[in-house]
Amino acid sequence: MTQPPRPFARLLPGFLLLLGFATLAHAVVPAFDPVAETEKLLNTLPAEARAKSDAYFEGGYIIQVWNLVLGLAITWALLKFGVTVKLRDVAERVIKIRYLQGVIFIALFALVSAIIDLPNDYYVGFIREHRFGLSNLTTGGWLGEQVKGLVVAMIALSLIGSLLYLGIRKSPQRWWVRASLATPFFMIFLMVLAPVFVMPLFNKYTLLTDAKVRDPILSMARANGVPVDKVYQFDASKQSKRVSANVSGALNTIRVSLNDNLLNRCTPGEVQAVMGHELGHYVLNHVYKGVIAFTLLISAGFWFTHWFFGWAHRRFGAGWGLRGIDDFAGLPLILAGFSVFMFLATPVRNTLTRTNEVEADIFGLNAARQPDGFATTALKLSEYRKLAPGKWEEIIFFTHPSGYNRILMAMRWKAEHLAEFPSASLTEK
Repeated sequence: MTQPPRPFARLLPGFLLLLGFATLAHAVVPAFDPVAETEKLLNTLPAEARAKSDAYFEGGYIIQVWNLVLGLAITWALLKFGVTVKLRDVAERVIKIRYLQGVIFIALFALVSAIIDLPNDYYVGFIREHRFGLSNLTTGGWLGEQVKGLVVAMIALSLIGSLLYLGIRKSPQRWWVRASLATPFFMIFLMVLAPVFVMPLFNKYTLLTDAKVRDPILSMARANGVPVDKVYQFDASKQSKRVSANVSGALNTIRVSLNDNLLNRCTPGEVQAVMGHELGHYVLNHVYKGVIAFTLLISAGFWFTHWFFGWAHRRFGAGWGLRGIDDFAGLPLILAGFSVFMFLATPVRNTLTRTNEVEADIFGLNAARQPDGFATTALKLSEYRKLAPGKWEEIIFFTHPSGYNRILMAMRWKAEHLAEFPSASLTEK
């Protein structure tokens, strides 16, 4: 038998020993398991907190059904007892200009509707939120915000709604086509105005000046082609303890903002993870894609509303004193038809939004490279979102990915980048 060269023969025992150790190490060293790591993180949340979160979120399903039923009941009452007919008559007596009649009627209708809805809004938006520890508002603070919201709604709805009625009067059978074509322009117009005129009514927006927080965010923005040189913060803590950030506006009013709860309750890594996600919305053009997608959905809603109004008017219109679809007094019926459609379209609406959120999550992980921060932030969001819903439950009711799926996504990303995380938690297979 041929003998190996003498130098190699001297090294062979040591080489075989090292090979044995390497094989043994490979056999016993645990591997990073994304599923196991996800479960480990979920188990850090106390069972009581998780049950509370599930109860809050699942109660929201009932509230959606209740709000639809209540809205339909109020619609019936307003029409049955001639409330909107009286409001229409008032508007027509006050002024002869058709557009301004619509402005007056819709403003009065919004006020009456807000008064009727107040007990339900108070329970859902104040009592229930305090019961689950999610609101920081006093009764006076909550009422103040309701009044501000009502004023904004009265102005916006009366001006836009009156234009809608002009379109209905000109084309009673094809008004929904005209309204559909106008929808994206109105959506962008309102998005442009919101950061400048609406959001400052409810929160104070200031420039984020803490360089340790601001500079990594701006660095991410520059690295990903986002043309911003400022980051804003706003005082959401006066309303709740929820952590949040957003990309708001359109065209030249787009801004990236984060609330003070995110700054006060989260680590730098968590803040970067969240802001990477928000920058993703801009880079991926979610604002404009959303306008297109929701315009198509709203267009279908307009068509359904036209059919719904025609059906109801043929059966009940004469008894309710309605002249036709261009009659201001029929506004509750138009809103009822649109509400029914949007309720039925809940899975579609939520899937459109949730798909964008998934894309932004992936972008944020790649931009911020903070999988642990992303995962622990998802746990904080579980204060008001169910962590681990069923598949269809998530598809139907969730506007964002569930906490479980977000954490699993982060752990899978981390598993592919373990070299960047030498202290990564290891779990036995």
